[in-house]
Amino acid sequence: MEFPETEMFRTIFYEHYPVVRRKLAALVRDESAADDLAQDVFLRLYRNPPDDPNALGAWLHRVLTRIGYDYLNKKARDRRLQDKHELLFSAEAAPPSGEEAVLSKLDQEDVRTWLDGLPERDRQALLLRYSGYSYSEIAGQLGINPPVVGTLLNRATHKLKQQAVNSYPQTD
Repeated sequence: MEFPETEMFRTIFYEHYPVVRRKLAALVRDESAADDLAQDVFLRLYRNPPDDPNALGAWLHRVLTRIGYDYLNKKARDRRLQDKHELLFSAEAAPPSGEEAVLSKLDQEDVRTWLDGLPERDRQALLLRYSGYSYSEIAGQLGINPPVVGTLLNRATHKLKQQAVNSYPQTD
């Protein structure tokens, strides 16, 4: 099928454009993108029309579907790239200041001191739990029944909090 006359193309355009645009808008869910993509479909039609004029509807549908999916794939790639950039730039935040580093170190030393004040089994239970072990793994490591782990962790946490409260001077 050739378009020797622009009038024939104009007729096809006005006849099929609303359907093509509506299908693209439903596919990509973006009205302005659907306008642009519909123009791309008809630009392809103008540059490379189908050989069979009777297959024009099927040709338009195939091309609009391909263009719509290409657009959606590009948006997904752009979104993934944007997420990677955000993750990268948030990870590259400014390093802690000297004061922040000293305070963090002091906090870690305080927690170690408080943990040292706990009974061995309580200390091990807390360290295992905050290292990512499950209750059943903690039970296996400590040689206790799995249902007891929750109670043990609760009591150990309470004792640790009490150690922290007792270490700070009381204000009147």
